[in-house]
Amino acid sequence: MATKASRSAARLMMAPAVVLLLGWMLVPLTMTLWFSFRKYLPLRGGDLGSVGFDNYVRFVTSSAFWPAVQTTLIIVAGVLAITVVFGVLLALLLDQPMWGQGIVRILVIAPFFVMPTVSALVWKNMFMDPVNGLFAHLWKFFGAEPVSWLSDASLPSIVMIVSWQWLPFATLILLTAVQSLDSEQLEAAEMDGAPPLMRFWFITMPHLSRAVTIVILIQTIFLLSIFAEIFVTTGGAFGTRTLTYLIFQRVLESQNVGLGSAGGVYAIILANIIAIFLMRIVGKNLDA
Repeated sequence: MATKASRSAARLMMAPAVVLLLGWMLVPLTMTLWFSFRKYLPLRGGDLGSVGFDNYVRFVTSSAFWPAVQTTLIIVAGVLAITVVFGVLLALLLDQPMWGQGIVRILVIAPFFVMPTVSALVWKNMFMDPVNGLFAHLWKFFGAEPVSWLSDASLPSIVMIVSWQWLPFATLILLTAVQSLDSEQLEAAEMDGAPPLMRFWFITMPHLSRAVTIVILIQTIFLLSIFAEIFVTTGGAFGTRTLTYLIFQRVLESQNVGLGSAGGVYAIILANIIAIFLMRIVGKNLDA
């Protein structure tokens, strides 16, 4: 049993890491809040003083704000739908005995370790290029005209690229949950004459509910800040400008740090609203 002295020693040893972590989070947040109330133009005079809530009003009343929020939510919802559905299917498939099962699992999980920038470049140049891409050659093989994916179907293309990156993560989490399923329940249901679809819906899916909740929560946090894939492929054009990319444009392209900081605060608020909503709706599975 831990004594009072040992607990004090543990807290003392953990203190530097806690202080460093708090500083790592609080310093950028404090600077963002500070700049959001000021007119700061690095290349046009620097700090020009306080402007109150003017940056917040300008950012939220911009014609690009609500379309950017809508695009962000569409991408998040699309990626979540694809990764959860196909993640469950892949997890069930990879749980079946097969030749080279270990190698197959590594190949399925491998895309998650590819950097987003590299992944986006591969999809842009090797798959979606309307002249030399793999999809263009497939379209020509079947006698159809190639599609300019990143301009004619830009939003679905971004969803496809990001889903390819996050599908391995969802599959890995769900595969772990599938492997922990009690096989005796499935065998008993099979002996009672339950068809495969009924066994999946009433036994497998309830068991996977916690894993699905974890996948949704973690992916949502990261997907709300998607940036690299859009920067590399479309540059925010063709209706793919998310809230994060809009903030980037305000800070670097417009050289208005104050306006971009206000956008960053809005992004934090949006992320917290969605996180609270998800915790209330699907997070109850964690306590079940």
